[in-house]
Amino acid sequence: MANTVTGADAPTRARNRRGEGARLRDEIVQAAVELLDEHGDESAITLRSVARRVGIAAPSIYRHFPDQPTIMLALVQQAFAELEQRLRAARDDAGADPRQRLFAVCHAYLDFAQQHPQRYRTMFGGVWMPALGESAVTATDMHLLGQQSLRLLSDLLDGCVAAGHATSSDVSADAVALWLGLHGLAHQRASTVAFQWPADIADRLITTLAHLHD
Repeated sequence: MANTVTGADAPTRARNRRGEGARLRDEIVQAAVELLDEHGDESAITLRSVARRVGIAAPSIYRHFPDQPTIMLALVQQAFAELEQRLRAARDDAGADPRQRLFAVCHAYLDFAQQHPQRYRTMFGGVWMPALGESAVTATDMHLLGQQSLRLLSDLLDGCVAAGHATSSDVSADAVALWLGLHGLAHQRASTVAFQWPADIADRLITTLAHLHD
């Protein structure tokens, strides 16, 4: 059975002292991230495999996660938090010009997708899509994923409009279109590695979908 711990899987991790439960939760999520990066497949992330990686008995996971999909949710939430941190850092490093800030954030998005392909595919349903109603993961949990990053993109596009760099008349819709364009490019770069992409394809895509002008 998937959740049975044999002698070979006996826990080796020292028990947490009182108040250290959060550390174990973080270790469970980190173990799931490592398994995903190594195998590139959600099937590698089971209660048993995660427990073995952390060095605990599989039933100990239930104190923090009721089922495997909630571990995956935590993994994806952490990945989106890392993406958002990267995007905000790129924005801040780009200076005050709204146009340059938008380009910097879009390129940071593409870089994240290239550097963490397994996590990226998991974030956007290429590896993991929970069956709602069959686990503790809810529709609200899924809806909230990526909202902060999309809002950041929308705010940057709005800044370009305010500065006269863009002609968007529906910033929210165009921000979604821009994200879809970036996502499509990230996906195609990963799946068609032999194609000779134009060197400025990302900038062309950003300029067009954000309705930018000189």
